[in-house]
Amino acid sequence: MGRSQATFGKKENEKKRLQKRKDKEQKKEERKANSDKGKSVDEMLAYVDENGNITSTPPDPTKKKKVINQEDIQIGVPKQETLEPEDPIRNGTVAFFNESKGYGFIKDHVTQESVFAHVNGLVDKIKENDKVTFEVEMGPKGPNAVNVRLAK
Repeated sequence: MGRSQATFGKKENEKKRLQKRKDKEQKKEERKANSDKGKSVDEMLAYVDENGNITSTPPDPTKKKKVINQEDIQIGVPKQETLEPEDPIRNGTVAFFNESKGYGFIKDHVTQESVFAHVNGLVDKIKENDKVTFEVEMGPKGPNAVNVRLAK
């Protein structure tokens, strides 16, 4: 008597394929049963309330409407007030400085932010905890301290 050519793995794969097909058909039937194609126009309408929120309830016609003057509506961005120019020379303390690598950080006394300082931007030689005056320029990676001098 001849043996069956189908192996156990082939039979399992066939069962999985049939189960997937059955699940797909079942999902298709569920989608048909729950479809929204038959909705009326009233069910699909959306309304905007007085606060600008989208809602499904129509506005109440008995409610009194707000009257807004056309002159009160501002279109665009209001002009920014001109700020007085900031003092370019700042004071700070050297928080960290590595002489062998030639860079460090200065903590600004006003803004408390750390500003990068490179040996190329130094006028006087500095070390940690020195009080300095400096100017800030924007570099490719952020603010850099230049014209760094020891404070008098």
